[in-house]
Amino acid sequence: MKYTIDELTAAKRQIDSTLHKLRETVKTFESKDNSERYKSQITLAKRRIKVFEIANYFIENEIKNC
Repeated sequence: MKYTIDELTAAKRQIDSTLHKLRETVKTFESKDNSERYKSQITLAKRRIKVFEIANYFIENEIKNC
């Protein structure tokens, strides 16, 4: 499926925003007292970060190839 450069740029911008929010979420949970209690939320956020980083990589490559 082909996407325009504008669509790819908008998608990258949204992913960057989501990544920022997820990283802040991890920091918040890890800084809480008894952070072990939030282990599942931290793990989920870290997995999502990795997925969005992978998506960002492919979008960046696609933008370079346009």
